[in-house]
Amino acid sequence: MSSYDVLVLGGVGVDTIVQVPELAVPPGDFLPVSPIRDYVAHSGNGVALGFHALGLRTKLIDFLGDDMLGAMVLARYAELGLDFSHITAPNGTPRAVNLVDKAGHRFSFFDGRHPHDLVLPPDFYLPFLQRTRHAHIAGHRAAGAFADAHRLGVTTSTDLHAWDGELDWVWPLARAADLVFLSAQAAPERIDDILLAVLGSGRAQVVVATDGAAGCRVATRDTPEVCRYPAVAPERPVIDSNGAGDGFSTAFMSRWLIGRPIEECVLAGSVSGAFACGAPGTHEELITADQLTAAVERARTRTARTPT
Repeated sequence: MSSYDVLVLGGVGVDTIVQVPELAVPPGDFLPVSPIRDYVAHSGNGVALGFHALGLRTKLIDFLGDDMLGAMVLARYAELGLDFSHITAPNGTPRAVNLVDKAGHRFSFFDGRHPHDLVLPPDFYLPFLQRTRHAHIAGHRAAGAFADAHRLGVTTSTDLHAWDGELDWVWPLARAADLVFLSAQAAPERIDDILLAVLGSGRAQVVVATDGAAGCRVATRDTPEVCRYPAVAPERPVIDSNGAGDGFSTAFMSRWLIGRPIEECVLAGSVSGAFACGAPGTHEELITADQLTAAVERARTRTARTPT
């Protein structure tokens, strides 16, 4: 029996979130805003915490700076009981400054911080990879783990974020994962073609593009045409969309990993993504397994009552 249900490789940092009236620079040189706060964040963090909240045995590994932000990360994981191991990063802990408008939309200024050629070494990740059922690779610094995962019979996933289908360095991740997530934001008019290109050129069994309030699009190996699914109406006011994509992918994968139908995976993901938008910060409030099950059932009931 494996020690972990999921190993998450990479994607840890800190977000500084600034609430603004709109995503535009106003006239003048000063604007009072709500309190500016720092949150432990980034995609690998969100996926790991999401799985952990859903009750899956989760391990997270990454680089981390020996600095104030790194200490903040370690304190957060200790508080939540998340199993985390790291290598000290030479350039410190990555961070981002995210502007969030009144509707919850965000724009992120990302400071990746790490040197371009910094990658997780196999002698660090292999002992964990050998003990997991599934590996989520959050970015190119852990891309070497794909080949080892395939050799070990471990399923894989990745999130390409707002990829336009053209950046060459992203293609190796897109082709190597069994389950691929991305956002439709960068190329909405070409997103169907991108999904089919990923499905046709790599090992992906499922490719998912999230599109905010417009829902999501999915293509699978069994049904390679692109299927569109509507979004789930949030059950509470939308405050902050930071972390919604990670909430979607985590809940989607929690169903996919146990062999549930794609429609059920999508519904769970949509409910979780909507839940994430109702809390401030990036990954501060995480949906639990019981909350997800109940919210999915409510969403099914609302859909069944909707006139056709």
